[in-house]
Amino acid sequence: MLTLIQKDEIWQYLSVTQKDLILEGKFLIDIIKPHRFKDYSFLIFPYAKTYEGYLKQLFLDIGFIPHMDYVSDHFRVGKYLSPHMVGRLAEKSIYAKIRKRTTDDLAQEMWHIWKEGRNQVIHYYPHNLKRVTYNEALEMIEDILAIMMKAQKELKHS
Repeated sequence: MLTLIQKDEIWQYLSVTQKDLILEGKFLIDIIKPHRFKDYSFLIFPYAKTYEGYLKQLFLDIGFIPHMDYVSDHFRVGKYLSPHMVGRLAEKSIYAKIRKRTTDDLAQEMWHIWKEGRNQVIHYYPHNLKRVTYNEALEMIEDILAIMMKAQKELKHS
């Protein structure tokens, strides 16, 4: 998938920091290989962080958020991307804006990857330790990179 994203137009769109995170994530994958870790969530972190940065930049560039939200320490992508917040956020809901500009499917996919690839991997829930196998980590990384490329095509060029 790394080779694919580097050949895609999104590679030019990503910031140097985001590209570095992806390349460093690939380095981790290459040196770790399947081992005997109980949880491979750490392999997903660089990609989840890239996804967050990418979404903030994309949402700014397509007019979904103002510059003040982009630079704010208080703006939460997950809150505005959540389908559960559409009613409460009204016209500020990014989920609703994605649906309006493209399809409900893209909005759902972007939310699902956010929830599965970031929230459930990064957050610690004592009642639900989400352990990720090596193969699940690789699959999630591919999903993150794929949704970034899809969002780029469908949102940036619509």
